[in-house]
Parts: sequence; C-alpha cells; structure tokens
Amino acid sequence: MGETKKVRHVLGLSGGKDSSALAIYLRERVPEMEYVFCDTGKELPETYEFLTRMEAYLGKPVQRLMSDRDFDHYLNVFNGYLPSSRMRWCTRLLKLKPFEQFVGNDPVINYVGIRADEQREGYISTKPNITSVFPFRDDGIAKADVFRILEESGVGIPEYYRWRSRSGCSFCFFQRKEEWVGLKREHPELFEEAKAYEKSDPESGERFTWRQGESLDELIAKEEARGAAGAGARPERAVKRRNLPLASVFAEPDDEPDDEDRACLICEL
Repeated sequence: MGETKKVRHVLGLSGGKDSSALAIYLRERVPEMEYVFCDTGKELPETYEFLTRMEAYLGKPVQRLMSDRDFDHYLNVFNGYLPSSRMRWCTRLLKLKPFEQFVGNDPVINYVGIRADEQREGYISTKPNITSVFPFRDDGIAKADVFRILEESGVGIPEYYRWRSRSGCSFCFFQRKEEWVGLKREHPELFEEAKAYEKSDPESGERFTWRQGESLDELIAKEEARGAAGAGARPERAVKRRNLPLASVFAEPDDEPDDEDRACLICEL
C-alpha cells in the first residue's frame, strides 16, 4: 500500500480585505498554512506592495503563482474577445488553473474568506482532492470583524482602496465608472494599456470594450462632462481622511452588483 499523502493547508490571497483578514485570523491557528497569490502579471502596484506587508506580518513568503501563458496569449485564443462577467476566461485560465496546478493531486484544505454575512459561493475549485472550508462563516465573522482584524494587526488595507472597491487586475471589467476614472488618475499608464486592448471592427461594427456599450474614452468623456456641468456625479468611494473607521469607508453602495456580476472569489476576497 502507498504512503498516505499529508494534507496541505492552503490559503489564496487576492490582495483584498477578506482573504488578508483570514490569513491574519488563522496565522496562529494553522501554522503550517501555505499562502499563495495567483499573479496575472496585470495587477495594481498597490497590490504587490500590500502582499509584501502581508509577508512581513505572516512571517512567511506568499508564493506567486503564474500561468505558463500570459493574458495576451489567451486574448488571441479567444479571438480578441475581452473577458466579461459572462465569459470569465481570465479567472479560469490565469487564476484558477495555476492554483490547481500548484495543488496537484495532493489532498488540500482550501481556506476561503467568505464572511458570515455573505450569501454566495463564488468561483471555488471543484477538484475532488480540494476541500474548501469557510472559517469566517463558521465562526460568525462579519464585515465589521474583518475591519477590526485588519486594524488591530497593524497591516491595514491596501492603498488602492482609496479609489477602488475591490482587488483584481488593473483593467478588471467589474470596475465601476468612478473606478475607471480613478485608474486614469492614479495610474495613467495602466489606463492607457487597458484602452489599447479595446478594438473595433470597421466592417462589422463589432466593438470589443471593457464596458458594455461604451469605450473607455467615451466613459471618461461622459464623466468629465458631468463634472463640468456640476450634474451631481457620483462621489468616488475613496478614503479621503485617514481617521475614518474602515466600516464607514466600506459601506455597501446602492448599486452593489447581482451575484452573476460579482467578481470571482479567487480575484476579489
């Protein structure tokens, strides 16, 4: 009989608040934890900086997992069709696939940061050797508790939360209008890179844009026109004052997306 494989404990960090708080919460409880980050190569600079802070707190490296093929390769495979909420090939090929390759066939407990106040499952591996567990849900940890964990640890939150509501690629299609405006302001070079991926077929009139029905140039022009006209543009969800409690910074917006339009767990948590 073959030797029984040792169960591995793995926690995937997205660079977001929930998975980071979960890693802090479990640091002493699961000392054998392996921490991973699925790196698309298109992440925000603030995300990489925050991962460095997490490594310092955890006292362990966060292993960067990357696909053997980059975003541009898969974009060609999909004939220029940009990823969307209904065709999330970026998550499947650049996030989930490298994670499952890292795990291999070893028995793994995968720790997921879904909170007790959330009702969703999201994008979780269905490989039979991977068992997903939800410590926050089991222990009744809600959003306010996540903020407390981050504050008390001293790690805090990533800098991108000044202008953006979630982690993910710099050109994540789940961004709201004001977040695209924030990307243009904070990282103009990354905004230009996102624009360069948008294409239009002059013969068919078909357009490949990050937002349905409008290009990024059109989005910016509309937002700038609204601002110039003083038409009550929606305020950015930004951290304007450092003394604001995190719970007030992350009050849920009125236009919180439906389940099908929520970012995948491996990207967002």
